[in-house]
Amino acid sequence: MSTVPCDIEEVELEGDYGVVDGVRAHCTRCGHQTESFGRGENSKTRCLALMREECPNAEHNYYVEN
Repeated sequence: MSTVPCDIEEVELEGDYGVVDGVRAHCTRCGHQTESFGRGENSKTRCLALMREECPNAEHNYYVEN
């Protein structure tokens, strides 16, 4: 298992009741993206965890904020 850095940016996401604050993680290795509502550390951690679950290359890396 290797460590893969991900770029994290603050974005506005479409929620059930309009636009809400969120974060988007972008894998520097394959380009896959994940999103989470909120801008706190928990939202960033969720994006990185989703990256591991959703990897389009079926890799099981450890994703960290770049």
